[in-house]
Formats: sequence, C-alpha cells, structure tokens
Amino acid sequence: MEQKKLLFIGLVWPEPKSSAAGTRSLQLLAVFKEQGYTITVASAAQNIEFSEDQAALGYAFQTIAVNDATFDTWVRNLQPDVVVFDRFITEEQFGWRVREQCPNALTLLDSQDVHFLRLARQESVKNNVPLTRELLLSDTAKRELAAYYRCDLVLVISQFEYDWLQSEWQFPHAQLVYLPLFGQKAPTIPTFEERSDFVVIGNFLHEPNWDAVQVLKYHIWPRMRQQLPQAQLRIYGAYATEKVLQLHHPQTGFHIEGRAESAFDVLAKAKVMVAPLRFGAGIKGKLLEAMQVGTPSVTTAIGAEAMHPQELWNGYISDDWDTFADLAIQLYKDQALWTQAQANGFALLDSHFNKYTLIINFWKQFEDYSLHLKEYREQHVIRQLLQHNTLQSKRYLAKWIAAKNTK
Repeated sequence: MEQKKLLFIGLVWPEPKSSAAGTRSLQLLAVFKEQGYTITVASAAQNIEFSEDQAALGYAFQTIAVNDATFDTWVRNLQPDVVVFDRFITEEQFGWRVREQCPNALTLLDSQDVHFLRLARQESVKNNVPLTRELLLSDTAKRELAAYYRCDLVLVISQFEYDWLQSEWQFPHAQLVYLPLFGQKAPTIPTFEERSDFVVIGNFLHEPNWDAVQVLKYHIWPRMRQQLPQAQLRIYGAYATEKVLQLHHPQTGFHIEGRAESAFDVLAKAKVMVAPLRFGAGIKGKLLEAMQVGTPSVTTAIGAEAMHPQELWNGYISDDWDTFADLAIQLYKDQALWTQAQANGFALLDSHFNKYTLIINFWKQFEDYSLHLKEYREQHVIRQLLQHNTLQSKRYLAKWIAAKNTK
C-alpha cells in the first residue's frame, strides 16, 4: 500500500524554541508521521537560523516562492493527499494553486489562534474602546473567515474559539476540529527549595508578549520588588529588539535575558511564572510548558482562556495589577500554596491536554471527513462560492505579479 503524503506550507519554518506556534506545527506533523504519512515541509520564509532541522526529523523540505508559477509544477508532481496551511495567510498565497493542481487533496488550515479576534482585542485595549462586533468584523476577519471556508477542515486550538466561531459567526460545525497543544508532566520536577526567581517567556515579535513586559515593568514589578527587595524577574524571549533591551535594569531585579535555549530548562529553574496578558487569542504555550515542569503561574483571564475548567488553575488569575502582584508574592513565599498550585497544573495536563485522548478524537473526525470528502464538499455551498473564479482575487493578483516579474 502506497504511503500517504502530507504537504505542510508554513508562513515561517517551524521554530519551537522561539514560539508556541513552532511547537504546535511540529506536534501536528508528528501526529501525521505516527500514522505513516511522508511529510514535506515548504515555506517561502528566510528564518533558517533558529528553525528546526526538518531533515533530522525525517521530513523533506522545499523552499518555495510567493507569486511563482514553478510552485504549480512542483506541487502537481508531488500530489499530496493532505495539505496543511499553518495560517490563513499561507492559504491565501498558495491555496488556489493547491486546489488547481491537486483537486483531490484534503486541505486543512491550522488557525494557530483566531487572528482577527486577537487583533480586535489588541485595538480595544490600546484605544480603550469596547470590543464590539463592528471592531471584530475587520478586513482581517473577512480574509481569515474566507480562508477557513475555502478549506475542508479548520483546526482550532482553543475550546473558546471553537465554540465562538460557531455561536457568533455561524461557522459550520462539521468543518471545525478542536485540537489544542499537547502537554505532559516532565520526568524530573525541581523542588520548591531548588528554585528561585520569577520568570516570563515569550516571543517579543508577538505584540501581546511585548505589552505584558511593559505592564510588568511599570505596573506590577515595582510593587513586587518593594515587598521582595531581593527578588529577581528574568524575562526570556526570541527577537528582542532595542526597545526591549532598553528595559533591562538589573539594579531593580528586572532582567531582559533574550532567547532561551530551552524554555523547559528556564521555566523549571523558576519559582513562579508571571504573564499579565491584556489581549491575545488561542491558548498560551508557555503557560502550558510551565505546568509541565511544575512551575505555578499568575496570569489574566485572557492568559488562562480555554485552558482551565471553572476555577482550577496552577496558580492564580487576576486582571487587577495590585492583586496580581500580591498573588504572585504569595505563591513565591508560601510553599503549601505553591505545592497545591503545582498539583492543579498536573491535573489540568491530564484532563485537558492529554496527547493520546486528543489524537484519538482528532483521527476519528479526520478519517470520517476523508472517507466522505466528496459528500462534505457538496454540502458546503459557501466553500464552493468562495472558490468560484469571480471571487478569486488573490489568484488573479498573484498571476498579474508573476507576469510582471517575468518582464
């Protein structure tokens, strides 16, 4: 029996040491590899330095270009059975080409997070305005939802977003698949006494992370430092720019450490993680990694969204900065509270992020869709409308750019 082929088209090459998005991509590819698929990873990006070695993982890799017809010949020769787009933007760039050359390939869009929700929340917070439907229904929303409709299946990592897309935007249930990040308890967990310091970790190119660092610098850390004069806050993240480095101030215990070689090692050494996220979407990979190494955390309602049932959390949740600071200090000082918070995190891993339970549910839905692909496609009228050539503006824009570039 011939092995099935999966093509993964990434906006960037997966960087698990830089972001949760990179971890997510590699977890998803591993799911298909374990089912016997041969994997090809393709991207037009230039981020080679910190990306994962695809060949070492057993994957083929291919550099591609946007608005370049050579992709058509290449993908037609490859003839993948499944094509995964890692964001809606890659679907815009390459989706129409895939459907022209490989009409029988099942197309799957991994949303990572709902971009237009994150951006609308950001605008709401930055401009101090309500999060209205008008604010949500941006040009990005229209582009992103259209990309969702054009694909056969859309992977969503947040239970909140899975429900929200159906209730608020009437997105078809049959096209949505809930598949969060996976997480399990690390084999070695340092004790309370073996740890020190507060920690933050997150890619600085991601606006919610940069905003959270500023909140810590100007609103939370001064109160924490006043009550714990010897405490240190260590902030790790890839792609620290000059504006980030300028916040480095060891005299007040505020350290900008830059890229972490291993997020797990950094988190395991820390006593408490703090993540005062004011906006965002999806689920937060670093909070999940903190649970895995037994590091309690203090975060906001946005930070913990879709990651916990009711009030269970591996620490505390607060949107008031003074309360946030006080709760972080309590966790840092009180070993009994800290130990209970750690146990809550391990319980959450088992109940919500168990790899094997999640994969079983995913494959059940994926295989049903694969077996009845023709019938499902016939039911999704909006998908057909959005693929009609009068609506394929991206396709004709790309053809125009390609023709222009050849002159």
